[in-house]
Amino acid sequence: MQYILFDGPEREALLPFTFTRPVAHIRCGIDRLIDKWEYALKKKCSIQAHQDLLGKYATDYGALNVFINPAFLPTQELVEAILALSEGELLHYEEKTVASVTKENYPLELRSAKKIITINDPLIHLDDKTAIFLKNDEVLRNDFTRLTKGKKSQSIHSSNHVKCPENIFIEEGAVVEGASLNASTGPIYIGKNVEVMEGSLLRGSIALCAHAVVKMGAKIYGGTTIGPWSKVGGELSNVVIFGYSNKGHDGFLGNAVIGEWCNIGAATDASNLKNSYAKIRVWDYQKTTFAKTELQFCGLLMGDYSRCGIHTMFNTATVIGVCANIYGAGFPRTFLPSFSFGGAQGLKTNDFDKAMEANSAMMERRGKQLSDEDIAVLKQIFTFSAQWRRD
Repeated sequence: MQYILFDGPEREALLPFTFTRPVAHIRCGIDRLIDKWEYALKKKCSIQAHQDLLGKYATDYGALNVFINPAFLPTQELVEAILALSEGELLHYEEKTVASVTKENYPLELRSAKKIITINDPLIHLDDKTAIFLKNDEVLRNDFTRLTKGKKSQSIHSSNHVKCPENIFIEEGAVVEGASLNASTGPIYIGKNVEVMEGSLLRGSIALCAHAVVKMGAKIYGGTTIGPWSKVGGELSNVVIFGYSNKGHDGFLGNAVIGEWCNIGAATDASNLKNSYAKIRVWDYQKTTFAKTELQFCGLLMGDYSRCGIHTMFNTATVIGVCANIYGAGFPRTFLPSFSFGGAQGLKTNDFDKAMEANSAMMERRGKQLSDEDIAVLKQIFTFSAQWRRD
């Protein structure tokens, strides 16, 4: 029996972050969705990615396959229901398929299921790119309990100003000195080999993943996750950074999601609230237009390998695709397609080969490199996104 996390209909709603990764590799809370599912199932999971990613992610099929939509986060009740499924049975939640068991190499559809079982217990569902930051606080708290259960934290250095130390967990190798750690409003998780420099102000809930760096004087508010090998400074509130990205200087990000291998220039600010306090509209890749929401707060949503220059200003709910290079004075448009180059004064296409050179130079600093499969995926994105670029 194989357990397979498949890209469901949420994949399009989670763009631009799922241009370059399967849904299961979205980070929310402390770790990725696949990490949560493998822990909950106590089994290794395979990935069935969207067709654009098939060259990068292979799927292991068995005589019997348990297909799970990872956009639904695991709970004890949900896992028990999945493990109890027999061949031909399907789990349903609010008219959406959560899991099914089949001999085929693809998930069951409703019309072909022998039995449909409805889940009534509430589930956390990442059904939109904004849900990543909206649900992050709740997921982070759950992850903190799971990842620290039965483990002992490193001692907190006496140079720190600490509130509610029982809600702070520091992994091996982390260096945290001369900082303010206020966990009265939520837990603070500090991963392996993290460095929190002096003068930093942390107010939970916060997760700093392995090898992350918090620069001097940073101010980080609740609902924030800093992914592995990322560097942050300035002011952040309810921000999710997937990993390997830098916002190392002053400037504000709030209610935001930043992918991997991104760089935010010094003194960059991104609005998360309209001056009119009106509900915001967010670019919808499925509808190819701006969709109305009930949200009042939404900041920058930036896909992988994108970057912006110093003093860049972003309007509320700006969506940036993959491999964009944004710079210059003024506010650019609130939807910037993948491989955009420029800013408020005008955009052109970011040359593919030059973009790959920049990506390679950035990744070499971390001892990483683009694979042939990565380049093939980015080439597909380059071609697909041409419909929105205006040279």
